[in-house]
Amino acid sequence: MFDRALLLTLVLLSCEAQNGPLFSIVDSKRRLVNDKTKLPIVQQVPQVSRDLSLDLKDMKLPTFISDNDRVELTDQIISEFNAGLDNEDITFSMSDLVKKYGYPIEKHQVITKDRYNLSMYRIPNNGSAVFLMHGLLGSSDDFAVAGPESGLAYLLSDDGYDVWMGNSRGNKHSRQHLDLDPSQSAFWDFSWHEIGCYDLPAMIDYVLQATKTSKLKYIGHSQGTTSFFVMASQRPEYNSKISLMVSLAPVAFLTHVKSPILRLLAPGNPFFYSITQSLGVNEVLPDNSASRVLRRLLCGVGALAKTICSNIVFLFLGLDFGQLNVTNLPVLYSHIPSGASVKQFVHYGQGVVSGDFKQFDYGDITNLDLYGSNVQPLYNLQNVTAPVSMFYSEADWFTDPRDLNKLYKRLGNVIDLYKVPYEQFSHLDFLIAKDFKTLIYLRLRKLLRHA
Repeated sequence: MFDRALLLTLVLLSCEAQNGPLFSIVDSKRRLVNDKTKLPIVQQVPQVSRDLSLDLKDMKLPTFISDNDRVELTDQIISEFNAGLDNEDITFSMSDLVKKYGYPIEKHQVITKDRYNLSMYRIPNNGSAVFLMHGLLGSSDDFAVAGPESGLAYLLSDDGYDVWMGNSRGNKHSRQHLDLDPSQSAFWDFSWHEIGCYDLPAMIDYVLQATKTSKLKYIGHSQGTTSFFVMASQRPEYNSKISLMVSLAPVAFLTHVKSPILRLLAPGNPFFYSITQSLGVNEVLPDNSASRVLRRLLCGVGALAKTICSNIVFLFLGLDFGQLNVTNLPVLYSHIPSGASVKQFVHYGQGVVSGDFKQFDYGDITNLDLYGSNVQPLYNLQNVTAPVSMFYSEADWFTDPRDLNKLYKRLGNVIDLYKVPYEQFSHLDFLIAKDFKTLIYLRLRKLLRHA
């Protein structure tokens, strides 16, 4: 019963909810659960996830969120967050943000084979081209929002690389199509499969042509790795255009994913997708009333919950307080999330249920018409021949080491496997960690120099 209520709440993540029956239902469900659990996220998730075979002893959930936020550091956290509210970076565009710190910036447009108009940003330099691809709900901003001391785009530029940052269809920088409008459902009929088959090839070809080179270095985070594996599997000719692929928190297999929301959503995937389609809900943009209900449901109502857990990205991907620059959170919140299609989430949910890396499941009838089989095909990872490096961590809610090991065995071309030497390192820390330079970039720099 609780699972279905949560699914209904998630359906409304991309539309404005009204103060009315839904709020009463959510409050009732939350009280029912809290009677047994007392803490919103820390103990509630184990209660509802037993039926999903989620091994909670392996989950490193944040333990500082409660209804009353009874944590010694709460006042300090709130103070640091408030101190960041005056940062002008909050109002800056991607271009203005990069210019502020003294770096040149260019904006480029590329049209995909299926007619989406994508934006790319470039910090030009004389070195070899490095292409950065963001994750789910992300954008090119992800690589600059941490600032010049630890932002990946800046660090690469400082080392002389010609930095290109991609934007997938549907995010805030790529909401254009030659024939369709974002108000139309057809515009959002894509998952990360289409991003891998159309967006990445178009952007990679553009970069190679602009730089007059035959190869580039690719760095992907989360979905930026998923879409790469799709591209290299479905369009294997692109392997020869990649001198090195670096996976920051690679995502392909999701059997052991720890994200509570994705685990709760996955079993109801067909129901969830059919409801969103019938309601005309195609886009996940969480800055609305329903997302605030979900935050209250999972995180509590205290000041700390409002500060840390108000961004839906943390609910999906987890949080490592030790590596979080709280003062920079207002800037992060102004640039992330950047939008995505419902279908991207549904496709990931299908992976949790199937335990494999497959194309989108449309149901028996459509599968038969589209794929020639009732069952959607696997991505052939043996086609991935470009050299791959994998960065992972034990506490990552999306990239579990057991799933990573399965991917490692399927690829057969991994030249480097690096476990971040920090126990609580989270999925987002691969972008925003305070110690990004020492924990990630030192290793990354060595790899790039020898690629």
